[in-house]
Amino acid sequence: MVLLVGALAQGTNAAVFLGLPSISPYLREHFGLSLPQVGLLLGAANLGTMLALVPWGAVADRRGERLVMAVGGFGAAACLALAAPSGAVLAGVALFGAGLFGASVNAASGRAVLTWFPRERRGLAMGVRQTAVPLGAAVTAALLPAVAVGSGVPVAFLALAGATALVAVAVAVWVREPPGVVRVARGGQGLVLADRRLLRLSLASGLLVVPQFTAGALLVELLHGHLGIAAATAAALFAVAQVLGGAGRLAAGIWSDRAGGRLGPLRSIGVAVALGFAGCAALLDTAPRWLVCAALLPTAALAMSWNGLAVTAAGELAPPGRGGTALGMQNSANYLTATVTPPLAGWVAMALGWTWALVLAAVCATAARVVLARGKLTEGPVAG
Repeated sequence: MVLLVGALAQGTNAAVFLGLPSISPYLREHFGLSLPQVGLLLGAANLGTMLALVPWGAVADRRGERLVMAVGGFGAAACLALAAPSGAVLAGVALFGAGLFGASVNAASGRAVLTWFPRERRGLAMGVRQTAVPLGAAVTAALLPAVAVGSGVPVAFLALAGATALVAVAVAVWVREPPGVVRVARGGQGLVLADRRLLRLSLASGLLVVPQFTAGALLVELLHGHLGIAAATAAALFAVAQVLGGAGRLAAGIWSDRAGGRLGPLRSIGVAVALGFAGCAALLDTAPRWLVCAALLPTAALAMSWNGLAVTAAGELAPPGRGGTALGMQNSANYLTATVTPPLAGWVAMALGWTWALVLAAVCATAARVVLARGKLTEGPVAG
């Protein structure tokens, strides 16, 4: 039950920072924004999340998941409701607030998986929790454009607010901790935040977010604006990529449980993502449109499939009772890059062309694989 509710909370939170890009053409029209500007708007939620992850993780280590996730969920819902009647600037501030509150889910729901499931089943359990992210984005991509077209962008924000509040109620009712879970006192986060293995893992995760968010935040714009595919069709293809990415997260979790570790599969996925984006860059302006789509969809899915491995590895590196802090640290790197990637990739696409935006994604995936080099990053808990 805890895993189910945590996954629902994770998926609802993802509807904001991964699902909103599905209506980016309508956001641009509603607010009168350019492509880099809509990237900044979408990145506001990621910026708020990045700043709040470690504090929320530390609170979860002290107070437990229920309080953290419930307070964060209701706060995020209020911010999304505030974005509905606002102009572009105030909507950006409201999305920033939604990110600040929504960060609670990322740190606390991952900690719940770490405390409820043993190591040999943790990869699959975390895969289930992480699969909720692309599935939440996929459902949003399938439904939110129709809401935006039929009722307007403000109603789309209100729909996200209602779903977030409903899941917050479920969290307050059903989430609990297992008997004997370790709670920690205030302070002591320095041991976790200074660990070189966690720092290296966080850096690699941040680099892998570049291809993930190049696909996740800008795929609809690439398909619609560059390839000339209808906006509704582009959103549907985006939803398919999210579903495939969710299946990939489950498969990666099972793979890591059978392999007895997370880093080997993570390294392999990094290589596959780099090759996939390099291939898409080569095909983009030379191949038929159907072939480009056939290459983009599995590449985007691969770029979304690695997160559960990195999250689980970060939690397993933490000392007892510090899982929330470790997950907050690892996720902070992700959200820092997630904040920067949409406007950066959008600028590269406008200034240099979409091919170079895909090349940038391939280069960052390659750099992540170098950071994860065997011998420089090993698995096991932080000493302390």
